[in-house]
Amino acid sequence: MPPARATPVNATAAALLGLLHEGPMSGGELVAAAGERFGSFFAVTRSQVYRELPALAAAGLLRPGKQGPRASQQYSITAAGRRSFTAWLTAGSASDPVRSPLVLRLLHSGSLTPKQRAALVGDSREAYAQRLTAAKAVAKGEPDPYRKAVADFVVAHTRAMLRLLDAVPDS
Repeated sequence: MPPARATPVNATAAALLGLLHEGPMSGGELVAAAGERFGSFFAVTRSQVYRELPALAAAGLLRPGKQGPRASQQYSITAAGRRSFTAWLTAGSASDPVRSPLVLRLLHSGSLTPKQRAALVGDSREAYAQRLTAAKAVAKGEPDPYRKAVADFVVAHTRAMLRLLDAVPDS
């Protein structure tokens, strides 16, 4: 009998499958875990999670479990889900596109008044300064070498965003 083929998945589905390697979770738990684990570099919205879960279950990559309070549904990863996740991990990509609403706003910030631009830059700078403090703490305490490499990237990326904000002209 030939080995089972992996069902192709998108990055959001792969993110959920990766989290479910830790054990069964509900949609709400997945949203929280995604925000905590990789929200600083890969955003996953609640609507994306709740759209993906039934599709992954229908494809046989997840198994619905017991229902919890307020009709929350637990999901666990299946063997097919593990194969699809591994296939996604090994597929790779030459490079990732940058998709940052802030960078797009800064690109067009010449269309703003100086006051609007100052508010955009100031608010963003404050948010990124807070992110940098949190990112440094995560990177400092991370024992896993793969997570440490990603945590160090988040620190470097956050510093780069702060440098970008500093480069935006005042006038």
